[in-house]
Amino acid sequence: MTAESSVLMRALVVLEAFDSTHMVLKLSDLMVRTGLPQTTLYRYVVDLVAWGALDRAPGGGGYQIGLRMIEIASYCPRSRLLRDVALPFIEDLYEATHQNVQLAVRDGTDVVYVELRAGRGAVVVHTRVGARWPMQTTGVGLAILAHSPSDLVEKITARPMVAFTPKTIATPERLRYAIAEVRRTGVAVSDGQITLDGYSVAAPIFGSGGDVVAALSVVVPAGDTRRALWAPAVRTAANDITRGLGGR
Repeated sequence: MTAESSVLMRALVVLEAFDSTHMVLKLSDLMVRTGLPQTTLYRYVVDLVAWGALDRAPGGGGYQIGLRMIEIASYCPRSRLLRDVALPFIEDLYEATHQNVQLAVRDGTDVVYVELRAGRGAVVVHTRVGARWPMQTTGVGLAILAHSPSDLVEKITARPMVAFTPKTIATPERLRYAIAEVRRTGVAVSDGQITLDGYSVAAPIFGSGGDVVAALSVVVPAGDTRRALWAPAVRTAANDITRGLGGR
C-alpha cells in the first residue's frame, strides 16, 4: 500500500464510522470507532470538512456526513438509471396503495435502499435512502436472492444470521424455503422480520441482460386485512420497471 492510498483509506475509515445509529460523532467518538490517533484524526476531519464530506453538527456537538456526499452519490450510474426509470411507477404504486414503497439493490449480502416513498399514516419503517439490511431479513432481499446465483445463498447460510425478531429468517432451512416460495409465487413476503408490526411484499426487477438488478416492495401494517391485494400491484409495477430497463 502506497502512502497516498494509505491516506485515502484512513479518510474512508473516518467516513465509515458513521451509520444509522451514529449519525453525529464527536472527535472522541471518532477516535474510538476508527482507532486513529487524535492528531491524525483531527487532520483528516479538517480536510473532510473543508471538502464537504463532513459538516459540523448543529450546536457544535460533533460532526455529521456532509451534503457533498449526497451530491456525489447521486452520480452513481447503477442507481441513477434505475431510479429514473422506476420513479414514475413508484409514484403510481404509492397512489394505488398509500403505503410505504421501497426500491433496493444488492450490495454483497445486504440490500441497500435507493428510493423510498413513505405513506402518511402508514406503518413506521426503519429504512431510508442509503440504509442497508441483511438480504434474508427483507422482502426486497428475498426477491433478489430468489433469482441470484446459488453461491450467494450459500455465502449467507455459511455464517450466523442475525435475528431482529422471533420471525426473522435466521436458519438455512427457513431461508431456502422462503426462496422456493418466491420462485413459486413471483413475490417475496417478509412478515415481521425487522419489526413485528411490518409486512412487506416485494417483487424482483430484471435488467436488459436478464439478471436481477433490484427489487420493489410495499410495506404495510402486519394486521392489514388487505395485504393479500398488494402482491399483484407490486408485481405489475416491478414488471413495468423491468420493461423500462429493457429486460423481460
